[in-house]
Amino acid sequence: MKHDRFHGRVHRAGQRCERPGCGEAGEFRAPGARSSGFDGPGDYRWFCLDHVREFNAGYDWFEGMSPEEIFAAQSPVHGWERQTRAFSPTAGIDTAPRWADFKDPLEAISARARARKPAQRQDGRAVTPEERRAFDLLELPIDATRHDLRTRYTTLARRYHPDINQGDRSMEKRLQAVVEAYQLLRKSALFA
Repeated sequence: MKHDRFHGRVHRAGQRCERPGCGEAGEFRAPGARSSGFDGPGDYRWFCLDHVREFNAGYDWFEGMSPEEIFAAQSPVHGWERQTRAFSPTAGIDTAPRWADFKDPLEAISARARARKPAQRQDGRAVTPEERRAFDLLELPIDATRHDLRTRYTTLARRYHPDINQGDRSMEKRLQAVVEAYQLLRKSALFA
């Protein structure tokens, strides 16, 4: 595949324009049904020059946004208001090592790296830090079964639900955390 970066033209052998009735080469890509995101770049549709121009003339990036969201997206500092892990004061690491516990600073650094290494279940599947926190919140070992997960969730949901606690809403945040942890683990590949 040859790419002409100044014009957006991508030379691909055999790719035809996706506009019905057009027999030209599809050398220009446009956003497809699935947009880019965490799972990858998304789908593309391929058009000839005339039809990609037609597509671009009718494409609205701001479609579905409120006026406030459009204004925020047009701001030159859009996206910079949140602190990324790399630029946070702790660089994404919970706490500083206790240097007095180590003879060599490199030992402290390697101990931190070992602590951040993903845990593994007995079946060899790696457990992400988010999954590890969910297991800890639900007070389950990382080798718990789907049945253990469901049983523990049911127990905690009953314990923290306001209807069980005579309408006491002080446990609502704890209940929400339990529900989120359960949903994360339930959908995880660990229980597939």
